[in-house]
Amino acid sequence: MPEVPAPPAEVTYLDAIREAMRAEMAADPDVFLIGEDVGVFGGAFKVSKGLIDEFGPERVVDVPIAESGFTGLAGGAALCGLRPIVEFQFADFITCAYDQIVNNLSRHHWRTGDKVPVVLRAPYAARLRAGPFHSQSIEAYFAHTPGLKIVAPSTPDDAYGLLRSAVRDDNPVLYLENRWLYRRAKVPRLSGEAVPIGRAKVVREGTAVTVVTYGPCIVEATEAAEALAAEGISVEVVDVRTLVPLDVGTITASVKKTSRALVLHEDSRRFGYGAEIASVIGEECFWHLDRPVARIGAKDIPVPASMALEDAMLPSTAQVAAALRALATT
Repeated sequence: MPEVPAPPAEVTYLDAIREAMRAEMAADPDVFLIGEDVGVFGGAFKVSKGLIDEFGPERVVDVPIAESGFTGLAGGAALCGLRPIVEFQFADFITCAYDQIVNNLSRHHWRTGDKVPVVLRAPYAARLRAGPFHSQSIEAYFAHTPGLKIVAPSTPDDAYGLLRSAVRDDNPVLYLENRWLYRRAKVPRLSGEAVPIGRAKVVREGTAVTVVTYGPCIVEATEAAEALAAEGISVEVVDVRTLVPLDVGTITASVKKTSRALVLHEDSRRFGYGAEIASVIGEECFWHLDRPVARIGAKDIPVPASMALEDAMLPSTAQVAAALRALATT
């Protein structure tokens, strides 16, 4: 097996994604990256910077702006035994490949038994002042599709570990990477371990109330938990990490312990993925709940281009803290 270069001393969320791709490409010659400007330019956000120098243009493939075309190509390559990683410059553009993902990639194994190992990397969500066409959260579009796994890491270690697991999985995996976290989330070094798909993580222990979240909202959840700790309110924070399949056991164990739950995400509240989590909690934990399950999501409007309006539409630490305080004290 080819030697994998050591990761840098300080590793960002963005670095972790690159290191995971590098490690899988070095370990398996069937793994390749395909997308717009992923090669010479190094990707729109420089996630794939340097990979073309290591693996060449046959494995780091620049393609025209044609999401439906290169996603279909990746599906065909997977059926021929390769393991493609598809990069969409922005998650918003993935809708151009909706037919390939929903009608082909996700259903082909059920119809034929063939393996379809395609990873779909989608930089998603808001906070970067990119307006309504480059800031969407897309998880709810695809979570309803059987046959497609969905992961949404919030830390560098999870970004690294979930991507390695996604590449090795024989099913299509939608890998939601958060652009706002690219250079904000950092660790001194990576754990270097693959993270199993389908396992949530309790990132902060608590006893009074549970907040269930994923992706960028892990920041607001942990900040709110720290603020409430000073008031004597103990908040447990659960990072879902994998949306499909959902780790119901970890979530319900936490809620049964605290008897109160808040579901938090950045996507629009109406029909957002948090509604599914809240429903599961209601079904599985009904006799343990002291309060109805609460939900916080973005306002049901397109992401504004205005900085002030974008901030106003998204969940804030103060809003999360207020909701948790109300749940814990009433």
